[in-house]
Amino acid sequence: MTDYGVTEEGFVLKPFDVLLGEAVERVKAVLGVDLSARDGKDGNGGPIDLTSTSPVRKLLEVAAHEDAELWKRMEDLYYANFVSTAFGDALDLLGDDVGLARRNLFSAGTVRFTLSGPALGRIYTVPEGTIVTTTDSPPKAFATTGAARLSATAGTADVGVVAVERGHDQDVGKDLITVIDPAWQTVYLADFAPATLTVTNPDVTTGGLDTESDQDYRARLSGLARSIWTLDSVRQAVLDVDGVIDVATSDPLGGVDVSQSYFGQFDFDQRLFNSERHIGEPYFFDVLVAHDFRWPWRTPAPVPGQAAPAVTGVYERVSAAVDRVRPVGVHANIVEADHIDVGVRARVTVETGYDTAALRAAILRRLAVETGGPRLGGVIRYSQVMCAFAEQSGVVDVQQLHLRRLPPAFGRITFGAVPQQSGVVEAAVGENLVMGPTEMAVFRPDGLLVDVTVVVR
Repeated sequence: MTDYGVTEEGFVLKPFDVLLGEAVERVKAVLGVDLSARDGKDGNGGPIDLTSTSPVRKLLEVAAHEDAELWKRMEDLYYANFVSTAFGDALDLLGDDVGLARRNLFSAGTVRFTLSGPALGRIYTVPEGTIVTTTDSPPKAFATTGAARLSATAGTADVGVVAVERGHDQDVGKDLITVIDPAWQTVYLADFAPATLTVTNPDVTTGGLDTESDQDYRARLSGLARSIWTLDSVRQAVLDVDGVIDVATSDPLGGVDVSQSYFGQFDFDQRLFNSERHIGEPYFFDVLVAHDFRWPWRTPAPVPGQAAPAVTGVYERVSAAVDRVRPVGVHANIVEADHIDVGVRARVTVETGYDTAALRAAILRRLAVETGGPRLGGVIRYSQVMCAFAEQSGVVDVQQLHLRRLPPAFGRITFGAVPQQSGVVEAAVGENLVMGPTEMAVFRPDGLLVDVTVVVR
């Protein structure tokens, strides 16, 4: 016999046909039907109609359907007790049990930049990641998700923005985003003078009321560290900082991870590791952080006579998060990851009748997905990039496909080796792009490294 309900293999659902069959057997038993008889009559000789069109059969089917729904509900209740299978409100309750709430998303919208007094023939670029704010105290800060290019003939440009903080209180009304962060403007837009740049939002920003998906919330709950004295807890604390994409920790001596067998065995006043350490000397471990472009790595220096910067840097927020979980006497050396721009050069042949511009855009969207998965030390695989081209409808042939990379910083010293290079590096046909231990690939569909030519056969 099959066991139903809670078993060693989990919850086994009793199907509708089994429920109906059991109901039919009960009716036959109650009414005294000779189950071994073949004439289909009860013990008194009266016929029992249990065919599919009989009233008794219909009543049994209705009852069996109701019982089947109850079994489904019991199955949901059983699996709602586990993070890996719970969903919706049940997943929220499991998060409440461990003190990890579901997070809100970021408010998003559009801002409009207006340029006044431009020089003739000059193109003014407002870079991606420009910080704009409201006039509230404290201000609500947003970062642009694309670059705006302005000139004497194109004095306005609309660009998407995303809030740098989560929550519904970041949803703002129309025409309330009117300030370009002074610290950002001093560093990145100082050469605009004598031209002036203003900003406003032509519509409200929305999305702060939305919450993260079950999949994202489940991943955070599954990786929740149960102790504050391990590297896992440090990694979790850093990943919870808005703007952090990935993090890698390096603790070769076990000073922060008490689960290691050698924890507590390091003699700080003897030359066991090539250098003498004195009693009371702090212990440092490395935290490598890859962050989103919208958040600056360091808090911009305040501009004299202006309000304080609207956005706190990733470094400062990561440092504060690590301080809450690190052991006494153990300190974090926080290092910015190398964000490596990657791109592709290829010649694509398509069938006659296809929109080449739309096809190119579809290819770049697919490439953004394919290259968005790798994190620190990841690999951009040639085969995946080739599939992004070849699997598009209308593509006949792909030739001269090369993966490209451009380091954003040269010769920077970190705890992982970064080769010093002076320009775009183009891999050979068929060669993968392998990121170093401190590198993370960043693909920009409108970047200078993308050179995709689409020709019609």
